[in-house]
Amino acid sequence: MTTDMGRGRRGRDRGQVALEYLGFLPILLLVALAAVQLGLIAYAAQQAGTAARAGARSASLGEGAGGACRSAVSSWLADGTSCAPEDLGEEVRVTSTITIPSVIPGIGDFGAARRTATMPVDH
Repeated sequence: MTTDMGRGRRGRDRGQVALEYLGFLPILLLVALAAVQLGLIAYAAQQAGTAARAGARSASLGEGAGGACRSAVSSWLADGTSCAPEDLGEEVRVTSTITIPSVIPGIGDFGAARRTATMPVDH
């Protein structure tokens, strides 16, 4: 007597759970994309620091900062990378700027990551 009624109710509950999951799926995807974007922002900032140090090291040896700066970053970030050396007399300061790419559709401008490194000039 209760088996037919219980079986029918469980079947309807399964359908309701599937619909609730489908309604929640876009929110899960948005949270996942936001987490990936935060990781990408942190990675771009780390790469900007690496580029600034490599550029400052190269500029302190008199070799220029631009080539070393771009070659120090990942190839897919190199196009959005720029380095600005500044001669301070006994030191050289290089500021690197990397454009932060976007993975979230419709949101395209996350700005740029900037880092600065200073090295003594090697005479």
